[in-house]
Amino acid sequence: MTDRYDLVVLGAGPAGEKGAVQAAYFGHRVLVVEKALEPGGAAVHTGTLPSKTLRETALYLSGFRARDLYGIAVEMEDQHAAVPRLIARKDAIARSESRRIRENLDRHGVELVRGRARFLDPNRLEIEQVDGSRREVETRFTLIATGSSPRNPPDVPISEPDVYDSDEILALDHLPDRLVVLGAGVIGCEYACMFAALGVKVTLVEARTQFLSFLDHEIGQSLERSMRERLNIEIRKGHRWGRIHRDADGKLRCDLADGSVLVCEKLLFAAGRVGNTEGLGLENVGLGADERGALKVDERFRTSVPSIYAAGDVIGFPALASTSMEQARVAVCHAFDIAYKKNVARIWPYGIYTIPEVSCVGHTEESCKAEGIPYVVGRAQHKDNARGMIAGDHEGMTKLVVHAETRALLGVHIIGERASEQVHIGQAVLHAGGTVDAFIDMVFNYPTLSEAYKYAAYAALGALARAKEER
Repeated sequence: MTDRYDLVVLGAGPAGEKGAVQAAYFGHRVLVVEKALEPGGAAVHTGTLPSKTLRETALYLSGFRARDLYGIAVEMEDQHAAVPRLIARKDAIARSESRRIRENLDRHGVELVRGRARFLDPNRLEIEQVDGSRREVETRFTLIATGSSPRNPPDVPISEPDVYDSDEILALDHLPDRLVVLGAGVIGCEYACMFAALGVKVTLVEARTQFLSFLDHEIGQSLERSMRERLNIEIRKGHRWGRIHRDADGKLRCDLADGSVLVCEKLLFAAGRVGNTEGLGLENVGLGADERGALKVDERFRTSVPSIYAAGDVIGFPALASTSMEQARVAVCHAFDIAYKKNVARIWPYGIYTIPEVSCVGHTEESCKAEGIPYVVGRAQHKDNARGMIAGDHEGMTKLVVHAETRALLGVHIIGERASEQVHIGQAVLHAGGTVDAFIDMVFNYPTLSEAYKYAAYAALGALARAKEER
């Protein structure tokens, strides 16, 4: 007998969970198929939450935030003893979030089955369950939300005991003396900072010459400077890596294109991810993924097959947990013609959990120049902010990009303590189409880092006045 559903969701990560619940909330029968032992996907088990949990735990155990504040050095007595505590905290958070997801699905009447699904045709799937049994289901619609995995090219020996990808690095049993990180993207930078805060000597290698090129250039430079000076991370930009091998004495080596050799105890390869589309039977429905395993969708998140939608990392950029959730909700609303949520917001924030933290939303100076948008900037240094002084946020900054003619807020860029929380104030003004005057008119708690918005706004007003005089 074939079971019939209104929606079958492949994957129980951020996109899968939210898409399933959205459909069930409006009365549709939903099945979620998840291959892993627990729901949550990479966001819960190997990526977003684990890395951020490890970061917070590392900062706490190392006393990093307290350094230089009270005239004393705070150091761990035994940095290797930190690893069990790091892992225990990470696992506790993952268990808690997986439990929350299960309860959410149960509360909305969503059926969750552990197994692997493959398409037989656009409206039928075969599920191989964890016990080895197979079942066939029919569905009006399918949402592919299978996520992504680390990209492991053939010339990187991930099978080597001391070579890790960004999923496996979480299984370290001790802190290495030296760690080489290949790839200075978001993931590579986050892990480089976390390990450096724990006292590991880190070398970060990036083939490109610009550091996190999507960031406002000034913010990227500030982050790079802080990583070098505060964390003592050695950063090698414009260096392509070559052979990764062991020498005669068993030491792990990484050859760089300029002829230099990096010797380390452990190596993390963090250069990209690929969509999890293999084994889904896409060939049976006429779908294909690109070279990075990503599926192509339209503005409704529908594939070229009308009954099949896709959301999250499996469709590529921006591959954020936050946008993945929204994409899935929008996809489901379009599939069932639910008059609730038809578009993902046109702007969304990025949060980079480095040390210091970075977050941004909207235009950068560079994008304004590229698009010919007249602009001015206003900056507020956190060292001049009362809360920033209390927290020792010496390198922190709130930067506003403002239209030089209309005063409209164009972008917000923050580096420093709680940047990923602070950015939402600016995001709200951006979303409402507001001007820089909104921050002038607002009353902020004192002392707070949020107050930096007002002083950055004052600086922007000064820049606007000067720009008007020059015209």
